[in-house]
Amino acid sequence: MSETSGFLERPGGERLAWRRVAGNGPAVVWLGGFRSDMAGTKAQALAEWALATGHAYVRFDYFAHGESSGDFAQGTITRWREDALAVLDELVDGPAVLIGSSMGGWISCLTALAAPERVKALVLVAPAPDFTAKLMTPEIPAEGWADLEANGVWYRPSLYGDPYPITRNLLEDGARWSILDSEIPIAAPVRILQGGEDPDVPWRHALELAQAIKSQDLVFTLIKDGDHRLSRPQDIARLIAAVEEVA
Repeated sequence: MSETSGFLERPGGERLAWRRVAGNGPAVVWLGGFRSDMAGTKAQALAEWALATGHAYVRFDYFAHGESSGDFAQGTITRWREDALAVLDELVDGPAVLIGSSMGGWISCLTALAAPERVKALVLVAPAPDFTAKLMTPEIPAEGWADLEANGVWYRPSLYGDPYPITRNLLEDGARWSILDSEIPIAAPVRILQGGEDPDVPWRHALELAQAIKSQDLVFTLIKDGDHRLSRPQDIARLIAAVEEVA
């Protein structure tokens, strides 16, 4: 058994990079975070698990992420949601288990809401629903708002590398996909792993998501000393255990 790779052709000539392990279902589908990619520690660990166990697995890079084409400044929640739905339609047979990390947790929820018949369960790691409005917007400094007003873009400093563009279009589009203001009608099983020392997604934000989701088959795990990435060996072990439980 091996992992294959390729590209999905998308509107406008853009291409989504993907990797897939053919195996027993339901397929586990990795949805990464904002400015993350499918070569990260957790995504790679799941690929190794799939190869070892014979489980079907798909990982991909959103528009303007990783190996996929596109200008990151043109990215929106709408576009990345469409990418996830395209992957389900074209690369997955039958129901899938969605594994969403950070922004991928939000995209996973939006995907489950759009195609509930295709989603068997969700495993969410430090999920960041509504992050554009609830986590990012309150932290934009005065000079950032001035840049957004004048140029439509602000370059936000990052703990993980070079500053990156936050556009007015991203913020306005993200507000249209808010899910935390009412009950979220997801009935599938949900497992949430959240670090108590996460500097990017406060654990109370992830708990708010857990409380809003309709499903009664939901387990929220607080890893008190965990950070945002939850990529330590013990965190990876918890992730794989959660995936095995629902898959």
